[in-house]
Amino acid sequence: MTAAQIRLLVIVAGALLVAGLACAALYGAYRHGVTVTDTRWQADWANAEAKHQGEKADAVQAARTEEQRRQTLANQVAKDARDQKAAADADAIGADAAGERLHIEAAKLAAGAGECTGDTGITERGEAARRAAMVLSDLLQKADRRAGELAKFADESRIAGLACERAYDGLSPRRQFP
Repeated sequence: MTAAQIRLLVIVAGALLVAGLACAALYGAYRHGVTVTDTRWQADWANAEAKHQGEKADAVQAARTEEQRRQTLANQVAKDARDQKAAADADAIGADAAGERLHIEAAKLAAGAGECTGDTGITERGEAARRAAMVLSDLLQKADRRAGELAKFADESRIAGLACERAYDGLSPRRQFP
């Protein structure tokens, strides 16, 4: 090998070495950039995930609080309805007792309507009055019994309707129960 060839070989080898070092430096810079980008992306992902978990926990807690509020409201509405029904039942018992006393008095009056002494014409008219009074007394008992049944049904329907309305108002997003 001649000196010129050796020199050329050294120049080519030096150029290849410089090119190789340049390529290695560029690849090292690229890998460093990828590592930095991955680290930044993972940090951003972890922050977003932590934020999401926090929001999820807040949403779950808010949903639980709302469900507890709604259940408390439903329980209160049911308790109020039971209390109102008990009061209506007590009123009905009182009304039934008063009606029974009225029936007894009507029966006494009807029984005494035919009691007349003396003239037979008066006695016949008295018997007819007694029968009419007995029919009216019986009619009063039946009407009063039916009125009591209808009043009980109306009270129960009203209590149930108001309880349903209160529960709906409390659960509705438009209006909140006070």
